[in-house]
Amino acid sequence: SLIPRFYDPENGSVLIDGHDIRGLQLESLRSQISLVTQEVFLFHDTIQANIRAGRHEVTDERLKEAAEAAQAWSFIERMPLGVKSVIGDRGQKLSGGERQRLSIARAILKDAPILLLDEATSALDNENERLVQAALDRLLVGRTAIVVAHRLSTVRKADRILVMESGQIIEEGSHEELLERKGAYAKAISHQNGFSS
Repeated sequence: SLIPRFYDPENGSVLIDGHDIRGLQLESLRSQISLVTQEVFLFHDTIQANIRAGRHEVTDERLKEAAEAAQAWSFIERMPLGVKSVIGDRGQKLSGGERQRLSIARAILKDAPILLLDEATSALDNENERLVQAALDRLLVGRTAIVVAHRLSTVRKADRILVMESGQIIEEGSHEELLERKGAYAKAISHQNGFSS
């Protein structure tokens, strides 16, 4: 919430490339950020309108490419009217995984250099998590990404992982480095793997 300036910090500052974001115009800042959250915001409108999110200049071909990259095209094709299908209030006619994949397609279309993923896979079953993770892997290429996750499979490929506890950073490193340290991250991985087997 701090990076896109939904809130400003009470203390300290948030910097992007050394610049305090409070000095940037809100519209300019937010145009540089794509956000994929656990609770996907969808309109009572068509799939097409939800992926475009007001970007009317996007061609049908580009929309299809984004949906394919997000692993969404296969379910879109099965909808009664394809991309012209109305998905209901908050996407109620779609599964959680389908809603997430539409959100990722929207982020792919936006093509912003900064990507914020906030618990983007936490509510998904294993099959949907696999599909969404494949879509996220494509989306992350060439971007600065900040990923907030309790499902650690989401962050394994990250260049740098920060482990937080009670609002404080307690560990930092790559997946491999943190496993070698046998600290909180390694324990959490072991715990999650115990439940996933």
